[in-house]
Amino acid sequence: METQTQIDPRWAQILARDATADGSFVYSVKTTGVYCRPSCPARAARPENVAFHATTAAAERAGFRACKRCKPTGPSRGEEQAARIAELCRFLEQADEMPTLDDLAARAGWSTYHLHRVFKAVTGLTPRGYAAAHRADRVRDELRSTRTVTEAIYGAGFNSNGRFYAAADQMLGMTPSAYKRGGTAAEIRFAVGECSLGSILVASSTRGVCAILLGDDPDLLARELQDQFPKATLVGGDAGFEAIVARVVGVIEEPRLGVALPLDVRGTAFQQRVWSALQKIRVGTTASYAEIAKQIGAPSSVRAVAQACGANRLAVAIPCHRVVRSDGALSGYRWGVERKRTLLAREAKR
Repeated sequence: METQTQIDPRWAQILARDATADGSFVYSVKTTGVYCRPSCPARAARPENVAFHATTAAAERAGFRACKRCKPTGPSRGEEQAARIAELCRFLEQADEMPTLDDLAARAGWSTYHLHRVFKAVTGLTPRGYAAAHRADRVRDELRSTRTVTEAIYGAGFNSNGRFYAAADQMLGMTPSAYKRGGTAAEIRFAVGECSLGSILVASSTRGVCAILLGDDPDLLARELQDQFPKATLVGGDAGFEAIVARVVGVIEEPRLGVALPLDVRGTAFQQRVWSALQKIRVGTTASYAEIAKQIGAPSSVRAVAQACGANRLAVAIPCHRVVRSDGALSGYRWGVERKRTLLAREAKR
């Protein structure tokens, strides 16, 4: 016969030493007189000796003292790691040259393996990937604000034209001069189809699928694509491209298929961190904006996470529909809350 403690979902989090539950509650053990955070590595107590408390203050009012092993009154291990990664991100943003992994590990006081693993878990990018995304942001800003491409090269921190041009296509998806002209001469293929959610438009650059848009009016979707790429040349897709549209529609109808297509993901370094985290949310599950903010090491940036979700132009491929409010309620969705509800209900049944 299970006890009331064992029925409580918080007990499973204690048994799993779930670090994501840290900060949401603490538990006390009457035989030891201490209270712990959910991730405490100590041997699990017997359930009949355990009580849950909403805060550390509540546990202390009940007569319990803080565990000296997990230190529930201080920052959690995850919070400490997120703070250290945030400091490394600022260091990378200010560095003129990409530091070596050994240099970053020494700065953090970790092994290179641990640094690489934690950095990617927190930001969704490797240290090199984060530095590249930030430099791409600087390049775009410089190209928009300087008179010449050469000025932009040195303003963005590149000390040679060769290194800049070698990285330009990956950063911009086009030549620097074309980007400076607003994307003139960039070619984007697109096609419109129908699915159970209404009309769908799929567009692709030379690098991969750059837009998946949903709506009720195919003409409005085409105008939205034109607004997103105002200087590009839009070209109707051929029969081969129609097959790509069919594959995307297949994912909408059967979510577990996954979008196994190359993507041209364009956004700021922060947006890319958010979008990378969204792609890790499993089919049939959801995450809150606050959880995503915490996961990428920016717990106070919940509003910015919501804005990044709203800026996503790759419906389903970057599953922003799986992000909900902390109370589980559905919030805004770029392509309509009803479509979001339908997608989540469909995924929950699979």
